Amino acid sequence: MKILFDLFPVILFFIVFKVAGVFAATAAAIAATFVQVAWVKYHHGKVDTMLWVSLGIITVFGGATLLLHDETFIKWKPTILYWFFTVTLLFSALVLKKNLMRALLHEKMTLPDFVWHRLNLAWSGFFALLGILNLYVAFNFSTDAWVNFKLFGATGIMLVFILVQAAMLAKHVEEEDHKEP
Repeated sequence: MKILFDLFPVILFFIVFKVAGVFAATAAAIAATFVQVAWVKYHHGKVDTMLWVSLGIITVFGGATLLLHDETFIKWKPTILYWFFTVTLLFSALVLKKNLMRALLHEKMTLPDFVWHRLNLAWSGFFALLGILNLYVAFNFSTDAWVNFKLFGATGIMLVFILVQAAMLAKHVEEEDHKEP
């Protein structure tokens, strides 16, 4: 359910795009993200930083798309979000000496330091490449193809990446499980 909740604006963007075009879809995605933030705030009291960032980026780039009537801005939005994740992961690790992947996942699994470091690098590299791939599709294919990629391609690639990461981490998690008395 969390995955569907997180994908709600993207799914709504896809549906509205197919029915009414990119500008109506952009307005719907902005509205959906505001609804997401309000729902999380009402039900949990605190909104995750990443959701605030997503709201800011969709509002700025979606707003520019609507104001200037230019779909280029909304096509940049996923890349900006992915690259924000890349920079955040790398900045935190290199400058602040804090591993954000560990901070997010340490309660769910115990891993050796070198594995946390690799996981952080893997995700930052993944987001950087996904941002590049988004731009490639956005500016070398039709808007319709880009919208399909945004929902199915990027989501599918992320799912495969998560499964590969899980398979790679399973070895280390199992080792930790065997060490515990």
